[in-house]
Amino acid sequence: MPKLAVFPKAYMDDLCVHGTMSLAEWIDLAAKLKVDGLEFYTGLLDLKDRSRWKEFRQRTEDQGMTIPMMCASPDFTHPDAEFRQQQIDQEKRDIEMTAELGGSYCRVLSGQRRPEVSRADGIRYAAESIEACLPFAAERGVTLIIENHYKDNYWTYPEFAQHMDVFCDLVAAVEAPNFGVNYDPSNTILAGEDPLELLDRVKHRVVTMHASDRYLKEGTIEDLRKEEDSMGYAKRLSHGEIGKGMNDYDAIFSTLAGVGFDSWISIEDGVDGFDQLERSVAFLRRKMAEHWPA
Repeated sequence: MPKLAVFPKAYMDDLCVHGTMSLAEWIDLAAKLKVDGLEFYTGLLDLKDRSRWKEFRQRTEDQGMTIPMMCASPDFTHPDAEFRQQQIDQEKRDIEMTAELGGSYCRVLSGQRRPEVSRADGIRYAAESIEACLPFAAERGVTLIIENHYKDNYWTYPEFAQHMDVFCDLVAAVEAPNFGVNYDPSNTILAGEDPLELLDRVKHRVVTMHASDRYLKEGTIEDLRKEEDSMGYAKRLSHGEIGKGMNDYDAIFSTLAGVGFDSWISIEDGVDGFDQLERSVAFLRRKMAEHWPA
């Protein structure tokens, strides 16, 4: 059966901007959920001090959890080669952090969808940058996972490979034993596309998953597809309790179980309170037991 982790989606500004919550406080709070692990984000303020990485790993393990996944946001689609090299160097530091924290998976992205970068150039920039990181990651036992992403919290533009056709072309362009997909069904909805169609196309490359759910606040899914400005998608959709939104978790888990997926599922939820996160954990535990029976 896959293992369940949680990401501090509801506390990002507290942990990354204002510093009103410490990482130790988040670890202790998350332990109440009785999950298997915690997904960290590279922008957590307390992780800036490398000397404390061992402390946070120990605190997490003392609470009966591990830190399997690192959420990094490299921006590989900048037209300037020097900028891309800086992003590669930063990703390597994030890979080191992943390994020192005991993790096996570190996220990569394509980068921002800058208007001046063509489709072909963006895919090439991202693929070459990811490939530059892969040997470094392999030496440290880390698999790089590319997410079908919407937009990093602190970016200007949405993800270059937000849409399914670009994402699948980028995934196909990189072949390595320690490279795979972090599948996020909600981000496909944000793109106005079908999460199950994307999953069917990349199911054999999925090595981790983000679990969340989305609700339409206004309009229909067809309205999403008509909007050309994807930065507006989030205004129509909001995060919500997992299992009560637009994602079909029976279909998702059935597909993943069918291809032998047995890795980490990380929850991005809790924006409406910790009790919501607790209900989402319970829902996913129940569904995982149904689709991966002991």
